[in-house]
Amino acid sequence: MKKIRYSPDADAILIEICDRPIAFAEDEGQMILHYSSSGELVLIEILDVKQFISLEAFSEAVK
Repeated sequence: MKKIRYSPDADAILIEICDRPIAFAEDEGQMILHYSSSGELVLIEILDVKQFISLEAFSEAVK
């Protein structure tokens, strides 16, 4: 169950890896990694997306 979407409010690409509840997150520079209580990666947020990719290119890539 992978979902990829763009959040215009945060200017972030959100990549959902699984549907487990998020217990904690770690800041990794341009990314925020969200984990379950067992340490499984649940969600990846890639920040400031407009700095390095056009929204048109992103839309084409996730079709």
